[in-house]
Amino acid sequence: MSTSFAPHPPAATRPAPSGGGRRRTRVLIGTDTYPPDVNGAAYFTARLARGLTEHGVEVHLLCPSPTGRPHVVERHGVVEHRLRSMPSLAHESVRLALPAGVRGHLNRLLDRLRPDAVHIQNHFLVGRMLAGAAHDHGVPVVATNHFMPENLFDHLRMPWSLRPYAARLAWWDLNRILGRVEHVTTPTPTAARLLREQGFIHPVEAVSCGIDLDRFRPPPEGSVVAERLRLRARFGLPDRPTMLFVGRLDEEKRVDELVRAVARTSDVQLVLAGQGAHRERAEELARAEGVAGRVRFLGFVAHEDLPNVYRCADVFTIAGIAELQSIATLEAMASGLPVVAADAMALPHLVEEGRNGYLYEPGDPDALADRVETVLATERERPRMGAHSRLMASRHRLEDSLDRFAHIYVDASVGALASFSGGR
Repeated sequence: MSTSFAPHPPAATRPAPSGGGRRRTRVLIGTDTYPPDVNGAAYFTARLARGLTEHGVEVHLLCPSPTGRPHVVERHGVVEHRLRSMPSLAHESVRLALPAGVRGHLNRLLDRLRPDAVHIQNHFLVGRMLAGAAHDHGVPVVATNHFMPENLFDHLRMPWSLRPYAARLAWWDLNRILGRVEHVTTPTPTAARLLREQGFIHPVEAVSCGIDLDRFRPPPEGSVVAERLRLRARFGLPDRPTMLFVGRLDEEKRVDELVRAVARTSDVQLVLAGQGAHRERAEELARAEGVAGRVRFLGFVAHEDLPNVYRCADVFTIAGIAELQSIATLEAMASGLPVVAADAMALPHLVEEGRNGYLYEPGDPDALADRVETVLATERERPRMGAHSRLMASRHRLEDSLDRFAHIYVDASVGALASFSGGR
């Protein structure tokens, strides 16, 4: 199993099939979720697609229409092929592509585009339909896995008693679809190991989702305190020690644990940036714990304002136990924040104990509160911890991830051409 995060040489061009000259690599990315959807997989796919165009790759994207009406539009250099869709019963912000008529559309699209590779971001509707069509057209398929059953159960209102059986079925289905593709990636070595533990027998490469280190960065040295004060006022936050969480307020994020931890501190406030089905529950819990005045809900934060939210905080906290990487944690680290995270799934990859933060046992808000107060109490050590967070985040440069994916597409395409030539 490969787990390398090392950069690879750019691979945005390949020999033209006719043998004369070179042309841009062309990739067709398929996904069930893409902006304006609000979730980690959608944001990753958007960063990937738009970033690849800047690396010389011609990118086409297949995804559900946000309005239901099929159409084609170009945004940020990416040609979006939007499929007819219907509302999803699982999540208000996600729509489902309607399978009727899609196969014929995919056949025509693949015939016209002749992509060097197809890259699917899930194994649900769009991913499996596109992978099947690509195989029939001799186009190699790359797949990135962002899936864990725990991230869907709450949206599907799955009874607890059925979840173990549903999880086994979901992993079997994933193995069946991904077992036919030419190259599988997932964001971290832990996520790759999880696939192996669930019976996936093929090679898996860990390729970080990547982080934009220019966009997410600490305030200039010497202006940290003033900038923090200014931004807190802008977002309507009191000037007090602040722990921050950015992400969906849904079951698997375990925001209740963060609220309970705040109640066990003396003067810390919790800022929650995001929206989700559990916001009302978190508000009720804050009132029940007597800390309603110290739990602040920012709701949805616009993309361009997100870096400023991190600059408001003293420490980033995350309690989720189903994180395959956690882009929000990487963004916080790139912004120079110490981290206190649950010791679960891929989060330990992002914490070096005592150097950029601390881990705590999931389900123990007392331990979480203790770690937060340890970070906040070390006034002189916090800048050092934040600097180490930034250093760790620099190992996940978005440019390196984009280079690697561009290289994977060319390798997959060359392998497919070699197989075709060998079979003639």
